[in-house]
Amino acid sequence: MTAHADREGRTDAPGRIDAPSPSEASGPAGSADRAEVMGLAGAADRAEAAGRTGVWFIGARGSVATTATAGCAAIAAGLHPPTGMVTETPPFADSGLPALTDLVFGGHDTLDCPLSKRAEALADGGVLPHGLPSAVRAELDAADAEIRPGGPLPGDTRTDQELIAAFAADLTDFAHRHDLARTVVINVASTEPAPGPGDPRLPASSLYAAAALRAGCSYANFTPSTGLRTPALTDTVASSGLPHAGRDGKTGQTLLRSVLAPMFLQRALAVRAWSGSNLLGGGDGAALADPAAAAAKNAGKERVLADTFGTAPEGEVHIDDVPAMGDWKTAWDHIAFDGFLGSRMILQTIWQGCDSALAAPLVLDLARLLARAHEAGISGPLPELGFYFKDPDGGTSAALAEQYATLLTFAERLRDQA
Repeated sequence: MTAHADREGRTDAPGRIDAPSPSEASGPAGSADRAEVMGLAGAADRAEAAGRTGVWFIGARGSVATTATAGCAAIAAGLHPPTGMVTETPPFADSGLPALTDLVFGGHDTLDCPLSKRAEALADGGVLPHGLPSAVRAELDAADAEIRPGGPLPGDTRTDQELIAAFAADLTDFAHRHDLARTVVINVASTEPAPGPGDPRLPASSLYAAAALRAGCSYANFTPSTGLRTPALTDTVASSGLPHAGRDGKTGQTLLRSVLAPMFLQRALAVRAWSGSNLLGGGDGAALADPAAAAAKNAGKERVLADTFGTAPEGEVHIDDVPAMGDWKTAWDHIAFDGFLGSRMILQTIWQGCDSALAAPLVLDLARLLARAHEAGISGPLPELGFYFKDPDGGTSAALAEQYATLLTFAERLRDQA
């Protein structure tokens, strides 16, 4: 994932972010103004535009966004199966989700490495199949041309409101130029530390989230960063009429915890302690070397256990940056529990995988589900998408099986409204 530079020397305090006007909240597509602009277009052109959906990544040149962009192109071209994409399974077949061929990619980032080069580096590291970056070079270049400078970078003197306006203008321009029906903004940038009580500025993730709302875009935060979860955006979120989903994607260690913790609870086995360790490299490893960022990440891991058991068991999670591991990670859990008559037992698990390859299909799922929810007029937090998050919006069970059942019910709801 791509890190955003820290901001320094800022003195203006964050206040409540003004809600978008009705025309802004409804987005650039579907409004009377847009219909007038498209008046000269034929019915066929309008029908085609209605099916196109923008996917705007925050951290667009990072590993997750690059993998998702390249992977979508590969699946759409029939080069690879949609392994890991829940929305490509039979329960979602008739839910009216946008086709992968109708997704248009863009985003914000503070780095300038071309997507094609980033994809080649991922292929060299074994994340993407060899030859895939060349096979989807045109799609990567098209997405790269839609990436705009993020921020704020050191020396940027713009206020929070000026940054939000600039980011929202990028989104609106993207939608207008591609005649998009709607755009989904997904934060996949590196984890930022939680803001302190005296921080005079909104964190970068909240600036991007506010811009998404102002541009009439649905939003998902696949990172533990603040995003919409700030008092400055509470009123704006409530009045936006836009769907939003979760914080911190559930891809590996926590995914396993959301399966195992309910098992212990349902079998009446008393968990005495649950400890874990993570070894990872890449941009995420470097970002999480910051203790404050690691604390924000670990909060989500612990939340699953606390939500399941009512209180978090004894034990901690440690995260170690191991640059030599690149985009791969190893997660180890040690679970101490009591069995019948107080017999002491241990369960240990090891999860080894590539976080980008685990996250990318989930990110594509979320883009399609949020776009469809927006089209169906569903607004506000979507706890139905808790299946994908450590910290869902709207509250939901922490058990994966129950979250999956809720997701399938949501698919039925979308199908009924298709």
